[in-house]
Amino acid sequence: MKKVAIIGATGFGGLGLIELLHSHPQFKINRLVARKDTGLPISKIFPHLSSFCDMTVQSMEEFDFDCDLAFLSTPDRAGMTIIDEFVKRKIRVIDFSGDFRFNNIDDYTVYAANKGMETIHHAPNALTSSVYGLPEKYADEIKNANIVGNPGCFAICMILALLPAIEADIIESDTIICDGKSGVSGAGKISGEANLYPQRHENINTYREGKHQHLVEVENILKLCGANKKVFFIPQVVPMSRGILNNMYFDVKDGQAKRIHDLYTEYYKDKPFVRITESSPNTSNVAGSNLCEIRVLVDERTGKVLITSVIDNLLKGQSGNAVQNANIMMGYDERLGLQKIPFYP
Repeated sequence: MKKVAIIGATGFGGLGLIELLHSHPQFKINRLVARKDTGLPISKIFPHLSSFCDMTVQSMEEFDFDCDLAFLSTPDRAGMTIIDEFVKRKIRVIDFSGDFRFNNIDDYTVYAANKGMETIHHAPNALTSSVYGLPEKYADEIKNANIVGNPGCFAICMILALLPAIEADIIESDTIICDGKSGVSGAGKISGEANLYPQRHENINTYREGKHQHLVEVENILKLCGANKKVFFIPQVVPMSRGILNNMYFDVKDGQAKRIHDLYTEYYKDKPFVRITESSPNTSNVAGSNLCEIRVLVDERTGKVLITSVIDNLLKGQSGNAVQNANIMMGYDERLGLQKIPFYP
């Protein structure tokens, strides 16, 4: 059994890890760490964990680094301040924020600016050795990585929807349009005044139009795949708890539309957490699972291609994908502890 620590255990990301790792056959939660609610059993913070996980939450000052792998389920700019402590102890790390999703300062600077944060990175040397945690694309690199940057939830949903078409070089459009909708849990446990019930109920809005921080990740991966494409991304918050639905629109090169469905089916045939469907995807189809469901549609009248992708933002968009990365890093089957049927209704 590998010992794992969860730093940031009292947020939604940390909670997701606890729920998944509790029954994982190869990982044992050894330490729970957070800034707030220290000294309390985690089941006092999340009562549904009672009798399943009653470990006491420690402060970072109390943490003794007794682990083989650490999940940093922490906000942006937290991981970069503590990463050296893990590196010098040769503890492998999966970070949930944008701190280690990029290999250079320039990309991080754009990401931070889009989010309205300070742009100076406090652990720039760690960027060169970090690996982007997209198992469907970078499993070989993740296997040997010491630092993995878990993708953003919108980003992973967009990238998985685009990879087959991008790598086959069939997209004619210079700009790909993405309309993305996310549940409120994407804003985290402290979601802000705009997401209080009176403001969010029966209300939907766009935000950071064309400047969302996850956009940098998406365009970065497209460039690494050899595609010089721009993505115009319009994110929206919808009044539901969890789930992401993205619609991607583009034109394809002459003669390519007829083969696009087969292209996606072939590309993902050996990827256990990507499911190609011919029906209209629903977020409820993947809720509570590590699945990404994708539909390819060619509109005969306009010739436009629509790719729809759905994920559970707290699982494939966060803790589930992180456990998938952890499995790969430790040499386990990537499906271990993650073969859960989506809950319904």
